[in-house]
Amino acid sequence: MERNLAQTAKLFGISRNELIRLMREQNLLDQKNLPRYPNRDREYLRTKEGQWFHPKAGMQYSASTRVKQPGIPWLAERLSIQLPTPPEDKRYAA
Repeated sequence: MERNLAQTAKLFGISRNELIRLMREQNLLDQKNLPRYPNRDREYLRTKEGQWFHPKAGMQYSASTRVKQPGIPWLAERLSIQLPTPPEDKRYAA
C-alpha cells in the first residue's frame, strides 16, 4: 500500500504542509516535493508519474511523491514523529 503526502501527514497527525516542511529540512524532498534521493530511498519513497490529455493544452504530465508501507516507520523515525498507537483489537474480548 502506498500513501500520498496528505494521507501520510494525516496518519502522523500533522498537516501536509508541516510534513513537507519537515521532509525538506531532513533533505528528503526537493523543491518540487519529489524524493531528493530516489535511488537511496527507493525502499520507502517513490515518484508516481501521471499524464492526461487536455483538449486545449495537449498532453499534461504530473509527478508526486508516494510513501510506501515500509516508509511509514522509517519516515517517523527520520522526522522524530511519534506514530499513533493502533486501537486495541476487541474482536476476542469476552
